Amino acid sequence: MAALELPTPIVSVAWLSKNINHPDLIILDASIKKVTSSKESSKQDLKIPGARFFDIKKVFSDQQSELPNMLPSADHFEKSCRNLGINSNSKIVIYDTIDIYSSPRAWWMFTIMGYDDVAVLDGGFPEWIHQGLPTENKGDLPIFPTGNFQINDRSKHTMNAKDVLFEMNSSDSLILDARSYGRYKGTLSEPRSDLKSGHIPNSMSLPYTKVLQDGKMLPTKELVKLFADFDIENKKLIFSCGSGITACIILLAAKLSGYTNLWIYDGSWTEWGQLEGVPIEC
Repeated sequence: MAALELPTPIVSVAWLSKNINHPDLIILDASIKKVTSSKESSKQDLKIPGARFFDIKKVFSDQQSELPNMLPSADHFEKSCRNLGINSNSKIVIYDTIDIYSSPRAWWMFTIMGYDDVAVLDGGFPEWIHQGLPTENKGDLPIFPTGNFQINDRSKHTMNAKDVLFEMNSSDSLILDARSYGRYKGTLSEPRSDLKSGHIPNSMSLPYTKVLQDGKMLPTKELVKLFADFDIENKKLIFSCGSGITACIILLAAKLSGYTNLWIYDGSWTEWGQLEGVPIEC
């Protein structure tokens, strides 16, 4: 069988359906509950055939951190991927049950660990269902043969609050905030009641919904035009949101638009909004 190649960091359900039986393909379900919505998928007991659950909340995050969704250690990430049967030659496609929501977070984790043979499923599970493609019951979590997945740790390409304090005043950097404009401006309350309202000084608002249309990523030409409205050529782009999830959506959009100097502020507003002594604007 011919080698499998992922065409871009995002693939269509048609591409996945065509290649679903390739032996090198690993499909990961990285679904989490959306913190700003009580909506549950009506298909939550189903999955794409062969999909394995990539548990962002309980496995693929730092369980020792008081902040949610923080990047786990490289060793923990590697071991957990091996437990899912992922190998060093695996081609990974990631989806979630809310169109495109948490899957880019999982995609970003792989890339930050130095693994680039990974893509997000455009439109996620809802698009798969919409196209009438086959599903199967989730059932019990299976045990997979241990994989030989290896990382090449690039986790230094994350920002902490101290880094952001410096970068927010640099003319060579720009922070893009993926939260809603109301949360950015402080006119809407944060979903976590212990957080202040507002945004990081000198950051700009780019709600993650702006890069999506009908649950799928905007065409690349439209993404390029969207990012062209910001003065970001040759700048370090730092992405923030509520807790590091939707920041990865707009980072993926920037990647598809050709930008390469891309960073995540992993603590995001969950950290910044409770820190004492850091500046906040509304």
